[in-house]
Amino acid sequence: MLRVLIASADLHSSQQLRASLEQTGLVGDVVEWKMTGDELPQPGEASADVVLLDLGRDPEPYFALAKHVRTLQPAVRVIACSTHSDLDPQLLLEAMRSGVQEFLSKPVSPDAFRDTLDRFEAEVNAPEKRATDRLIVVMGAKGGVGTTTVAVNLAVQLAHKVKRRTVLVDFGRPLGQTHLMLNLTPRFNVRDAVENLNRLDSHFFTGLLTEHRSGLELLGGVTQPEEWERIPLASTARVINVAQSNFESVVVDYGTQFSTEWAPVLRTARAVVMVAETNVPALWALERHLLALLGMGIEASRLQIVVNRWRRADQDALKTVEKNIKHPIFSVIPNDYKQVSDAINMGTPLMGNHNNPLVSKFAQLAAQLSGAESSPQETKSGGFNLFLFSSKKGG
Repeated sequence: MLRVLIASADLHSSQQLRASLEQTGLVGDVVEWKMTGDELPQPGEASADVVLLDLGRDPEPYFALAKHVRTLQPAVRVIACSTHSDLDPQLLLEAMRSGVQEFLSKPVSPDAFRDTLDRFEAEVNAPEKRATDRLIVVMGAKGGVGTTTVAVNLAVQLAHKVKRRTVLVDFGRPLGQTHLMLNLTPRFNVRDAVENLNRLDSHFFTGLLTEHRSGLELLGGVTQPEEWERIPLASTARVINVAQSNFESVVVDYGTQFSTEWAPVLRTARAVVMVAETNVPALWALERHLLALLGMGIEASRLQIVVNRWRRADQDALKTVEKNIKHPIFSVIPNDYKQVSDAINMGTPLMGNHNNPLVSKFAQLAAQLSGAESSPQETKSGGFNLFLFSSKKGG
């Protein structure tokens, strides 16, 4: 049974929340903390599995309390309740920074609480699959390096080969293209999720998804360039939080755009995969992206460089790159222009013969990034484990 701390300045509202919580059958003890000024609960008073923030007109004291409690108990879960039908993107960003993991609209029904608490309790009982280990963000050092190809095939292998329940979220700009590589026609996309933040729970989120035959679920990207003008970047964090609450692996095709607003999300990712090629513009951009990401507080161990369209002749150049950027190359994807081009044009991801070097490499990459297989071992000749195969002809 869970112990819940309700932080509220409104006695009537607090009692209503308590009644709904107790109806779930999941709560054993409820403590009510009256919000008065800047006073914060002491360690003994703050002891709880879940903190429920009954947000008032000024949310800052509530977010300060959340930060305080998470400092005392890093594993505590934080839910924010609000009467606002539309959640301001800046409010969402501040909430996420303070540790809020779920937003519920008041009045909150027992069913809504039960759904949220069930997920929280499942995560506590399965720490090896905690939400913060589920997110893999795929970014491109520049346009044209195959970011979406890597994201799609990585996600497919996570679902098909690694057997993880996986969702692919398409945040590519200005247009999302993952659905084309999967030959899918989504009815909904990320804009529908962002425009319904007040309703965005696990049930609503799964209703927006389109399933691929591999078992992968897709939240499609925007289909009109101007749609991104109506999508605040801070709001996408809420979409990712809900995705992580419902799937074992969440792959985000981030495209090649760069924004410091994404820093809080990137810092929680299991891996930030930077896709590049062995040409001067891509490697130049790669170095600057790495410096920027490190400056945003992303742990170096979470930054994984994947070199796409690799040829054996690139080996010496990549050793020099590793030395210059002082960061190991995590993996290389063999170059096979014809196979990849045919797959893209047919809307068929690489899922075929396991003896196919390209398919095998994506399966290996999926296993390594998800933790199902250990990372490539460093070799005496360099920091990355070159996959042994005959190089393919192609561009």
